[in-house]
Amino acid sequence: MEERDFFDEKPEQRTHTLTCPHCGKAEEYQIGWLVRRKKAALPRNADDRDRARFAKAQSYMVRKDDLMACKNIRCRKRFDVAGIQTVAFL
Repeated sequence: MEERDFFDEKPEQRTHTLTCPHCGKAEEYQIGWLVRRKKAALPRNADDRDRARFAKAQSYMVRKDDLMACKNIRCRKRFDVAGIQTVAFL
């Protein structure tokens, strides 16, 4: 079995406060995440090795957006999303 069989995937938008490194202005940005929540039960065609992997699995989020555009009208430069983890456990 693949890891995807153990999780339900759903895209989500979360709000984070980021500071533009070019102009220094802090704003609220919507960052896209892919949320993978562990299923309640193991699929039927699982063997012993899959049961062990499923027992260790836990829900987590993966950040989809790496670049943001500054909301300041005078700046509008793109910057890297720093300070926010790319993978976060729930």
